[in-house]
Amino acid sequence: MIVISFPDTESKRRALGFLAGRFNFKSWATGEMIVPESALAHLATEGISFTVGGPANYERLITTLRDPAAAAV
Repeated sequence: MIVISFPDTESKRRALGFLAGRFNFKSWATGEMIVPESALAHLATEGISFTVGGPANYERLITTLRDPAAAAV
């Protein structure tokens, strides 16, 4: 999985629309997104601008599995 970011909200919105149903991904309000490496070529082919931040580290991947807003039972 690769961390990417977008230069503007329009690019992120287009990427979300393109990726949905095609690839697994995780998006944050900060503008960053984790996508599979294979998705990068498809985003570029669609003309969606993005910046590669590098491989997702273990801490970032684990954070996606936890929901800090989960309610106590």
